[in-house]
Amino acid sequence: MGKSVKKAPKSSGKKRFSIENDTFFDNDKKRRRNFEDDNIESSDEDEYGELKGGEEAEEEEVETAAEVRKRIAEAHLEKLRKIKDEQDKREVSDDDEERERDREGERDTWVANVLQQEQLEDSGRVRRLIASRVQKPEVTEGFRVLVKHRQSVTAVALSEDDLKGFSASKDGTIVQWDIESGKSEKFKWPSDEVLKSHGLKDPQGRAVKHSKHVLALAVSSDGRYLATGGLDRHIHLWDTRSREHIQAFTGHKGPVSCLTFRQGTSELFSGSFDRTIKVWNADDRAYITTLFGHQSEVLTIDCLRKERILTVGRDRTMHLWKVPEESQLIYRASASSLECCCFISNDEFLSGSDDGSIEQWSVLRKKPVHIIKNAHALQTLDKLEHSENTRQSNGHKEDGIIKNPCLSAHSWVGSVSVCRNSDLASSGAGNGAIRLWEIERECKGLRPLFELPLVGFVNSLAFAKSGKFLVAAVGQEPRLGRWGRVSAARNGVALHSLQLAD
Repeated sequence: MGKSVKKAPKSSGKKRFSIENDTFFDNDKKRRRNFEDDNIESSDEDEYGELKGGEEAEEEEVETAAEVRKRIAEAHLEKLRKIKDEQDKREVSDDDEERERDREGERDTWVANVLQQEQLEDSGRVRRLIASRVQKPEVTEGFRVLVKHRQSVTAVALSEDDLKGFSASKDGTIVQWDIESGKSEKFKWPSDEVLKSHGLKDPQGRAVKHSKHVLALAVSSDGRYLATGGLDRHIHLWDTRSREHIQAFTGHKGPVSCLTFRQGTSELFSGSFDRTIKVWNADDRAYITTLFGHQSEVLTIDCLRKERILTVGRDRTMHLWKVPEESQLIYRASASSLECCCFISNDEFLSGSDDGSIEQWSVLRKKPVHIIKNAHALQTLDKLEHSENTRQSNGHKEDGIIKNPCLSAHSWVGSVSVCRNSDLASSGAGNGAIRLWEIERECKGLRPLFELPLVGFVNSLAFAKSGKFLVAAVGQEPRLGRWGRVSAARNGVALHSLQLAD
């Protein structure tokens, strides 16, 4: 039986419905066409020219690091040429064409020699002779307080261009300040949630809570990063431009006592009370390796351009580490404890100890080549206006005079610093004065220059690269403890200008 097929109904006189014939869709097509036409017309109008310019501005390429270095180098080269041209104008008034060509040749030769000398000084191959040019300060001259802190300042650092400085204190405050104006801006600690998102871990062992007590800081050569460390056992990385927290490095099992960046790189070294030194990369936010060797707390660390670091610890030793080889040279001191150290050059270094002496070392000898004893001897109590708790367990006083003056905590050499690649050095303690030294050639010793009066414990020192000023971190208490107190001291950052003879 076949299927039945229904016939389509016959068309009535009306038109059959079709979407194409619907007036609604016709209007939509017209509207779309008119809209497109409007866009085409408006794209040719001048009033939208500014928008086009904005789009082009967004597509401009950002200046690369290599281009920045090239621009800075060209600016420095042009500056040297102008200096030489001004010198020639003062010396010669003849402006004939031949003489002008000769002067240009002499100028280029002079610029080349200056650049070569700067390169040798920056690499540490040549030592700048600055100490002999330092003028004796006038009686009216002294330290001026740049930044005030509520508690003792534990660390201070300067940017590569000597225009900005950074300081940290026991109250957890981290401050960035301008050298000329003294204007300061604080780094704000983020919330606990943000810190945890940046890598912060919960305290372990004896640490029952997080402490913002800062013991050390360091700034990278390019000025982008600031690293801080303290009792919370973390290393905090900050962006100096926005003063925002970037990363929290974990790994140390004890307080982070010292930090330093390798010059010209983002490589960061940290020392801790857990007796280890760790290596990090700030650009990659990465941990690299750990160096073992100290038998007690690591107190101070320093680094120059080479992949070598210098550390001292409470085990009476100073270690020179060759990082790529993971090898070390150990230097032993007769002092009860070495408190601080710094490089003079790649082959010479200084240290300060808690017996009041300063030691000069050479890479070729395991013992100090020169020792200055009683470098910061404490003579009287009246001189410093100490409080009643000045009396120390390792020293005693009779009639206002401290016997065994260099066994008092006020005479411990807590900081040493060298003006980079020069023969000018300084040392600080709690005896009321910072001392300047001239480093003699061929490790022949240190020659005393001047004393710069400053009341309080000098916990950190930093020279300007030019040698024109010295910055000190001052506090009523020592950096790593509370075994001494100078109540008359002002907690803050102090600056002393140094006049250099031509």
